[in-house]
Amino acid sequence: MVTIKDVAKISGVSPSTVSRVIADNPRISEDTKKKVRKAMKDLGYHPNINARNLVAKSTKAIAVIMPSSTNIALQNPFFPEILRGIGSILHEAKYSMYLSTGDTEKEILNEVQRIVYGSYVDGVILLYSRINDKVTNFLREQGFPFVIVGKPYDHDTEITHVDNDNIRAGKEITKHLIDMGHERIAFIGGSRELFVTQDRESGYVAALNEAGIKECESYKIHTEFLESGGKEAVEDLMSLNTPPTGLVVSDDLISLGILSMLENYGVRVPQDISLVSFNNVYLSEITRPALTTVDIQIYELGAQSAKALIEKTENKNEPAKRIIIPYQIVYRDSVSRIK
Repeated sequence: MVTIKDVAKISGVSPSTVSRVIADNPRISEDTKKKVRKAMKDLGYHPNINARNLVAKSTKAIAVIMPSSTNIALQNPFFPEILRGIGSILHEAKYSMYLSTGDTEKEILNEVQRIVYGSYVDGVILLYSRINDKVTNFLREQGFPFVIVGKPYDHDTEITHVDNDNIRAGKEITKHLIDMGHERIAFIGGSRELFVTQDRESGYVAALNEAGIKECESYKIHTEFLESGGKEAVEDLMSLNTPPTGLVVSDDLISLGILSMLENYGVRVPQDISLVSFNNVYLSEITRPALTTVDIQIYELGAQSAKALIEKTENKNEPAKRIIIPYQIVYRDSVSRIK
C-alpha cells in the first residue's frame, strides 16, 4: 500500500510537507503543491480522510433530514431538486452528504440523535419546518449547527433558515385567479402542521379578504404532498353542491393528481376549472395543460442552505440568518377567464 512517505520520497519533500499539501495549507507554495499532488496521482495515493478528520475534529460531512421516508418523499420532484442544489455546494467545498429519514417523527429524532452523539457529521439541514418539532428542539438544546429550509416554529431570530415569502406568493397567485374573474376559489394544501402550508394558505385567505370574497371552509382541503393526495382532494370538492371554479394548490405534484382526477370526472382544465400551483418542478411544464405555478427556485433554496450551514460549521460564532429566496409566477395554460 502506498504511504505518505512514498509520496514524500518521489516529490522530494518531507512527509510533514505532504500532510500540509493534503490539508491545503496556504503556507505551502503552489509549485510544491502541484509537485506533491502529481506524485500522489502517479502513485495512486489517497489520504486517510478519517484519520485527518480526527485531527481536525471535523467530519467534512453534513446530514440532510427528509420529512418522511425516502421512498415516499423522493416521489416529489421537489426533493431531488433541492438535494441537487445542496450537493453542488458540498461538492465545491469537498463535503460529503449524509441523507437521513424515518417513517415516523420518533424514528427521525432517534436517527438525528445517533448521528449527533456519534459525531458522524458537522451539521444538519432540515428539509421541513413543523410545529413543535422535536428534532429542532433537540438540535437547539445541543447547540449543534443546523439550518432549516422553511420558517421555524419559534426562535426564528435564533435559527438560520432559508425560505420564500410564501404568504406573499400565496396572495399573489390567488389574486391572479381573482383578476381572471374567479370568486369560488378552493385551497388544497399539505399537512396543517407544516409552515409552508400555513403560509401559502394565509396568502390565499388574504387575497380573498382583500377582494371582499367570503371564505368557505369546505373549500379548504389538506392532504399529502403526493399525486394521490390531489385525487382525494378532487373527490371532496366535486361532491359539494357548489364546486369551485378555481383551485390554488400548494404543490405541483398534488396538482398532477388533481388533473388526472378531474379528467375522470369529465372536468376540463382550464375551460371548466382553473388551477394554479407552487414549486415549478419540471413536470409542471410538460404536463397538459402546462401549469401556471410559483417558481420558488428549489435549487437555490438548497444551495443557500448548504452555504449557510458550512459557514456555521466553520465558525461557531456565525450569527443566525434569515435568507429569503425570491419567487416568480410562471404563467402557462391552466387558467382561463371565468365566463
